[in-house]
Amino acid sequence: MNKKSALLIAPVLALAALSMSGGAAMAADGDTTTYEANLGAINGSNATGSVWITLTGDQATVTENVSGLAATFDGNPYPHVQHIHIEGAGVCPAPAADTNGDGVISTTEGGPSYGKIGTTLSTSGDTSDKAALDLAVGGMGASYKYERTFTMNAATVSALQAGTGVVVVHGLDPATLSAAGQAAKSDLVPTLPLAATSPALCGTLAVSQMAAMPGGAPGTGVSTQAAPANAATSPEVAWFAGGGAVVLAAGAVLAMNRKKTLAAK
Repeated sequence: MNKKSALLIAPVLALAALSMSGGAAMAADGDTTTYEANLGAINGSNATGSVWITLTGDQATVTENVSGLAATFDGNPYPHVQHIHIEGAGVCPAPAADTNGDGVISTTEGGPSYGKIGTTLSTSGDTSDKAALDLAVGGMGASYKYERTFTMNAATVSALQAGTGVVVVHGLDPATLSAAGQAAKSDLVPTLPLAATSPALCGTLAVSQMAAMPGGAPGTGVSTQAAPANAATSPEVAWFAGGGAVVLAAGAVLAMNRKKTLAAK
């Protein structure tokens, strides 16, 4: 390669290097992971549910479907407060968690299993632990679909990444509890019955093994899925694509230079 060819190729290499580094940075910023949990009944609630969380950076889109919960509370739709718990063992409590023997695993008794509240899955407004007991922003009634996109705090994001984030939906039908459970007051809000704040559904969030969230993202009708390892957004593919651009560009410059040299002869 003569000096003129080297001078022509140098800017191409520099531009390609910038493209590769930019592509890798964009891939890192735009990584999306989907987490899911099947919600199982606690305290004999006989309820069922599922949760999907699509996380891009700190932007979380949560889609939840539940059914079979307690339907009414004082003649109104039952408010089911719900949260992502963090910094516990990352599991749902076993029957042995009922340490006082009243037949109900209270929120406090379940704490060592699922941890403290990291995020409140509120229907509007605050999503921090400060909104944890706000009945007005809980899911309402026996069955509902929850959909919301919000900024997730760093502690909850870390728990999801570590596999220790646990979704807990609260609120039991007092009629299904033991006599002791029906008579007991809430361990969190003494003015409420124990049933109102005790867990009814629970599930540990894990990285989804499915390709797409059922029903698509809220309000879009478009399926949201985690980027596969070989997708064009991954840093590795960005580097390979950039490398290909370098080879093609360099080849084009060499071919053009060779053509000019032959013409001169």
